[in-house]
Amino acid sequence: MFDFLKQKREAVALPQGTVRRHYLIFGRVQGVGFRYRAQYAAQQLALTGWVENLDDGSVEMELQGLPDRMDRLFAIIQQNDYVFISEMRTRELPPDPWERRFSVRG
Repeated sequence: MFDFLKQKREAVALPQGTVRRHYLIFGRVQGVGFRYRAQYAAQQLALTGWVENLDDGSVEMELQGLPDRMDRLFAIIQQNDYVFISEMRTRELPPDPWERRFSVRG
């Protein structure tokens, strides 16, 4: 009856050069459309991951894809006059071959 549940999911072969990065972003980044601009840009740039507002007013985000596309994502986000990034902390993570999309959390 539910044969589709038995289908085996396989990891996707990631493009050469794929990286995954965790970001903590500080500044005027909540209440200004940051998360939804990030989602739009990520979809346009074929990046996966997620973004979420934190209780302290910062934003947490993980991005996976090609590094130059991550730089372009931040350029797109900052085209908004309301967004102001004052500090960004970054750390490298192992890529996730199971991830398929970019989502807004919270």
